[in-house]
Formats: sequence, C-alpha cells, structure tokens
Amino acid sequence: MTAAPLAAQSRATGRVIRITSGDTVPVVQVPVVLHRVGRAAQGPLDTTDTDREGRFGFRFRADSGAAYLLSVRYAGIQYFSSAIGTDSEHPDTTITILVADTSSSAPVTAKERTLLVSRSDETGTRTVVDWLVLQNAGERTRVSPDSVRPSWGGPLPPDAQNVELADATISQFSAQALEFRRDSVLLFAPLSPGRKELVLQYRIPGTLRRFSVPLPAGLDSAFVLLEDPRARMMVPPWTVSDSQRIEGRVFRRWTGSTADVASLEIEFPAPPVSTRLMLPLLVGATACGFALLALFTLRRRRAPSTPNPLYLADAIARLDAAQLERGAAGSPEETARYLAERARLKAELSKALAGAPERS
Repeated sequence: MTAAPLAAQSRATGRVIRITSGDTVPVVQVPVVLHRVGRAAQGPLDTTDTDREGRFGFRFRADSGAAYLLSVRYAGIQYFSSAIGTDSEHPDTTITILVADTSSSAPVTAKERTLLVSRSDETGTRTVVDWLVLQNAGERTRVSPDSVRPSWGGPLPPDAQNVELADATISQFSAQALEFRRDSVLLFAPLSPGRKELVLQYRIPGTLRRFSVPLPAGLDSAFVLLEDPRARMMVPPWTVSDSQRIEGRVFRRWTGSTADVASLEIEFPAPPVSTRLMLPLLVGATACGFALLALFTLRRRRAPSTPNPLYLADAIARLDAAQLERGAAGSPEETARYLAERARLKAELSKALAGAPERS
C-alpha cells in the first residue's frame, strides 16, 4: 500500500512540563506515546522522547472514525492529554502535558456540586445525577497513601441507592477507582494539579418527602436542577433562577450561597397514586365498603330494639289474667313458667322505664 503524502498527514507537537516552586520546567527525555481510540482498533501508534526543552512531535495518518491522544508516564503516574486535532491543514502544535511529583498529603477539595433530580418515574423512584468538581490547588499529584486509604473521599446522601459512575465520557475517573461505603464515596485514583470532574448517579425513593444532601468541606458553590415543578429548596431557602431543557425535559435551576450550610434540603410533594395501583385500590375500597355495609346491616338485625313500656305492661297484665283463669287447675310446671315469664317481663319493663326520656 502506498503511503499517504507527507502533506496529507496530521501533525501534533507540544511540550511536557512540570510545576515546581510556582514555575514550570521542561521534562527531558521522557517517552510520549500517541494513542488511537477507535471502534475498529485502539492502542498505541507511536512513541517519541522529549528533547532538552521538553518538546515532542508526531506525524500520523488519522482515521476519521477514531480519536487520538497522548500520554506520559512520570513518577509512576500516567498523564493523558485531551483529544488532539487531526486536521492536516490546521495541525495541533500547542499541546501541553503537565506532570508533577507525588504526595499523599496534597490537599484536594470539592469546589462545586451540581445535583440534577428527576421526577418520580413508573418504578416509583427518582434518578439523581451528582456532579462533583474536585480541585488540587497544589503543585503535587495527590496519591493514596496505601491500598486502604483513598486519595479523596466525600459524603453521599444517606438515601442514595445503587450508586455508580454516571458517564465515563464526562467523568475523568474509571469505575475501578471508586468505592462506595455506606454514605461515602472513596476515590483511589491519583489527582494531578488542577480540576477534575466526578459524575455519579443513584436513585432515591419516590415516596421520600425530604432529601438531604451533605456538603463536603471547602465547597464554593452548588446548583440544583429539579424536574418536578412542585419540588423546592428548603435549606438554604434558594429561589428559582431559570429553567433548563435537557434532552427535552425541563428542569428548574435553583442557585444560592452555601456559606455556613452543612447540607442541602430538598422538599418533594406527596407522591400521587400510581395508575398501576389505582385498580387494586378501587377494588379494595369497594370490598371494604360492602363489608362495612353488611356488618352494619347485620348489627341492625341483631341489635334488640328498645321495648315499649306500654307493650311490656300490657303483656304482664295479659299474663296475670291467664294465670287467674287457670287458678288451681294449673299444673306446677305452668305456674313455674308463669312466674319466670312474669319476672323476665318485669325486668325488661324496669329497664325500659329507666332508659325512657323524661317528659315535661
């Protein structure tokens, strides 16, 4: 196969530098690797060493379906450039790869936090995208002191479920570098000087009325985007600044100060009854209604009505009259039944008279 003309090849040049004492110095004789990342093939294409000024250069034939980037290994840490340009007419000639010495105590803080909270879906849960911007403001790359302690750690909401890396194309860390322990996220990847983005995703119950998000120390700003129009910020008492449309969905954007605030508090409305549960609830309510109606009817049938005192007095009079007519001709059994029945009617009469309303 005939090689492409030199003029048609892409070109990439730049420098490898290191920060020291507030200045930058060239990194001499360090290998720089050109990588191709494509669907059909990926891997290193070429390697060259930096010169006395820390400069390097590559010429390569670019594939339109692939991306290209550079890497340098320094002090045991691999540093990558962003994707480099491949236009042969406009070569990428100002590439800078920044490397640094390492430290297990270099300070790293979360400077920004953005929460994107969806409305409750058909599964009865809400999806939360938690976007953290970490900053290493020093001159050394922060590394883990050992395999147990992370290079950085931060708090997660206690109600977060199924926490995972949201988008590897946005986040600058791999899923293998993260661990989630209870209500914390731990990062075991090196953090070079500058800013890095960590994007997490998790779910929270749709029945949750108040969502609390703890804020890491040193946070400069926070933003909250809520899809549910009835949801609102409670702490701090922020107001809506504007609305944003994301993939056809509208989110209201809440912003404000995080000074002297330990956590963000979001209030959600009471969850509506799911259409999937509506029919069972209606059937259950109807069944309960019929059961209560039957019980009420049965109790009405079984409940003795209050006897009429006049009726009872008349019954006693008729019972006495019948006994007088029998006189001595009556048997002992008939006499016993008469006395028992008369005692029962008399007791009911006394009870009826005791419960009767007074007359004026």
